[in-house]
Amino acid sequence: MNASSRYNRQMILPEIGEEGQQKLSGSKVLVIGAGGLGAAILPYLAAAGVGEIGIVDDDVIEISNLHRQVIYKSSAVGKSKAKEAREMLLELNPQLKVNAFSLKLSGENVLTLFENYTIVVDATDSISIKYLINDACLITNKPMVYGSIFRFQGQVSVFNYQNGPTYRCLYPDENSSSVNCTDAGVIGISVGIIGMLQANEVIKMILETGEVLSGKILVYNVLNNEQQKYDFEKNDSFVMDRNIFDEKYSQKENTVEEISAEAVLNQIDNEEVLFLDVRNTDELPKIAFKNSLQIPLMNLENEIEKLDLNQTIYVFCQSGIRSKMAAELLHKKEFKDVKSVEGGALAMKELLKKEIKI
Repeated sequence: MNASSRYNRQMILPEIGEEGQQKLSGSKVLVIGAGGLGAAILPYLAAAGVGEIGIVDDDVIEISNLHRQVIYKSSAVGKSKAKEAREMLLELNPQLKVNAFSLKLSGENVLTLFENYTIVVDATDSISIKYLINDACLITNKPMVYGSIFRFQGQVSVFNYQNGPTYRCLYPDENSSSVNCTDAGVIGISVGIIGMLQANEVIKMILETGEVLSGKILVYNVLNNEQQKYDFEKNDSFVMDRNIFDEKYSQKENTVEEISAEAVLNQIDNEEVLFLDVRNTDELPKIAFKNSLQIPLMNLENEIEKLDLNQTIYVFCQSGIRSKMAAELLHKKEFKDVKSVEGGALAMKELLKKEIKI
């Protein structure tokens, strides 16, 4: 099947035509994350004829992913997301080149990966990875197509486009916290809509048509179909060069020490241990040990004086993700003995079903 047959319906658009299709065919797009956002972005880029697509994701498919990560089959549970996404895209459009990278993005590999692509798409739910993507895009001079989801609301923007504003211009506070979909909840339609809006920004940049969301952020609410678009300015006070980047990211990544839920429950009567719950106050299940304290992650830095620098602290959240962020923050504040509880409250709840009194 030739290209004109496959892409006929979009090539008849005057904004695309044969020249536009050639631009798509010659483009190279790297998508970081093959989860909910990626599952919407990837098939539309492939179907449109983006010539080379890279997929970066070190995760495997879980059954709880399938309600929103719609490119995967139930039979693929336990398999690599990047590799399964690659197979799906090649079945959709075998004319493409698709590269699967089953690895975690880091300061050691990010610049090498980015150098080979023209556009980078952020389809992650990690704040720290978003800053890494942004900074690497600045070093390699690539535009970053940003998307994020919180429950029923999503955001889309394009950073570093033609020397425009960056992620840090909009979100300068690198120590801010956020809740991912594992803990906050998400409906598949939300990530589908936001992912397709991200894919749309990629296509517009490749075709050099339309108005790119540079210096603007689009906020969309799926419950009431309201959307707002806000302008933001470039902040030239932040400087990122290769030396700064290497100093920030090329050092060995700080690894948070973890403790299993089983080991934690052996310590529930140890008065020398503080159990720090960094979930929001309305989150279930409720777990309140006699030596526990709840400070939501977003409030932790402002309420850090409530904690003893020298006390042993076991931090837990819903699933073990925010607790790592909290532990990192406490380490930076020179707390001596902090561990993150593996699996969080959900893991402890299973053990507590054995009628351990709390």
